[in-house]
Amino acid sequence: MKKKAVTLLSLLLMLLLAVAGCGDDQASEGESDGENKTIQFMHLWPEGNSTAHYNIVEDIIDGFEKENPGVKVDVEVLSNEQYKEKIKVLSSSDKLPDVGMTWAAGYLKPYVEGNQFAPLNDVLDGGLEDLFVSGTVEAYSIDGQAYGLPLELNIAPVFYNKAMFDEYGLSAPETYEEFKNIVSVLADNGVAPIALGNKDRWTGSLWYMYLADRIGGPNLLTEAINGTETFHNAEFQKAAEEIQNLVNQDAFVQGFNGLSDQEAKSLFMNSQAAMYLIGSWDLPNYTTNEEVPQEFRDSIGYFSFPTVDGMGDRNSWVGGPGVGLFVAENSDVKDEAKAFVKYFVEQWGEQAVTKAGVIPATKVDTDKVDLHQMYIDVLNDLSNASNITLFADVQMDPDDAQTHLDLIQALFGLDVTPEEFTEQHQEALSN
Repeated sequence: MKKKAVTLLSLLLMLLLAVAGCGDDQASEGESDGENKTIQFMHLWPEGNSTAHYNIVEDIIDGFEKENPGVKVDVEVLSNEQYKEKIKVLSSSDKLPDVGMTWAAGYLKPYVEGNQFAPLNDVLDGGLEDLFVSGTVEAYSIDGQAYGLPLELNIAPVFYNKAMFDEYGLSAPETYEEFKNIVSVLADNGVAPIALGNKDRWTGSLWYMYLADRIGGPNLLTEAINGTETFHNAEFQKAAEEIQNLVNQDAFVQGFNGLSDQEAKSLFMNSQAAMYLIGSWDLPNYTTNEEVPQEFRDSIGYFSFPTVDGMGDRNSWVGGPGVGLFVAENSDVKDEAKAFVKYFVEQWGEQAVTKAGVIPATKVDTDKVDLHQMYIDVLNDLSNASNITLFADVQMDPDDAQTHLDLIQALFGLDVTPEEFTEQHQEALSN
């Protein structure tokens, strides 16, 4: 009986060891699975609010995972404001996602100074940089290093109502003199020439930026903001004088300084004003938005800001990139994260414009896509852009941006002289 008991015990021990061995095999398999790398990715296009964007991202992720079977992309999606708040919280504890979204210039600067965003010049090497429209990557660069890869891009054309122009024998201007003649003809006939909602102030800044660009050159404003030039430059004052000349010429709708941009847009879309300077994010309203009457959409064209006294380049635009992708400096999967943002950028461009109506920061071959002609024209203008000057208030730090916007409203309201306007800008930027 004892021998039988020992034998039975031996068999039981062998069985337990065998089971334990199977467990070890399973643990080894799990450990092998654990060797697969996971990229944590946060973006701000929820399925409900930004369905087209969301679906494009999902397609890109699916394609990347198929091409990189050892890598998984784990996604968290938040709304715009929720995203901004969470990124702040995560950055304060140095726990940013491996890949996330950022904005250009002033927004990303604190993250770069805090050593939280990885330089991406190595990702751009090898031809990727050539995909981007001129000036877009530079908006995400500090001291020659790119810390974000832009996805979206906007330029600000002057949209105009061709039917209203035709009524008075007018056509899109190429020079500032022609533009001022259009303003005079429309105003003399009781038609509001320009829809402007300057309560929001950045809208008036667009007009000033273009005049500064055409009079002083495409780099003047950026150089003044960066401190390599000053607002004492005579061209800045001349641009301010031209703004007030337009105001005195009744170029803008009545009450423009108290109107929001949405109110001004409504005036333009109801044919109560003939022109409207705004970003290309408004393109769907003039092309594919079925809620807007077809007759109105058919009557809208656009032109680039004209030259002034023979000066300026009409291929130089005011605008700038929207969101872009960053890679966290302390990411444990930095190589894979960089490969993902490279793949994302390569796949994003054509899909963004055809599926979501987004103008991408990368060049698009318009011969390969079926688009409304106005989209094609804007894309071609972007591809041929000699310069894109980032919105002034985005370039500046928050305090200087506030001063700039307040002075813009005062300039349009004739509450400061051009001399005071430029001097107060310089005082703010010098502090």
